[in-house]
Amino acid sequence: MKYLILIQSNPQSLAVWETLTDQQRNDFGLGHLRLSAQMREAGVLVASEGLGDPALATQVSVRDGETITSDGPYAEVKEHLAGFYLIDVADLDEAVRWAAKAPDASYTRVEVRPILDMSTWEL
Repeated sequence: MKYLILIQSNPQSLAVWETLTDQQRNDFGLGHLRLSAQMREAGVLVASEGLGDPALATQVSVRDGETITSDGPYAEVKEHLAGFYLIDVADLDEAVRWAAKAPDASYTRVEVRPILDMSTWEL
């Protein structure tokens, strides 16, 4: 079963980040690289990426067949998605064990969400 481990950025996590030393910040980043490598070696990693600043986002909508784009995040929010791990594991318990290894879990929360299996849907 596939699960998405969502890494959020919010005022709480940003406040913690500001208290970290340069070494701790470096270790944090290396922790994500190590976790990706561990997941890859275990054969559970499908994809893993950090995301750019939400201010660099482009919103896309289609109205009357016309594609419309606008800059920036959809709404002014204090929390945004900062990165993710897409994993393929046996069950939620295993997904939670992997999520607990994310460096962010030591400072704030990470979210584990199942991926919808649409392969059986009749279209």
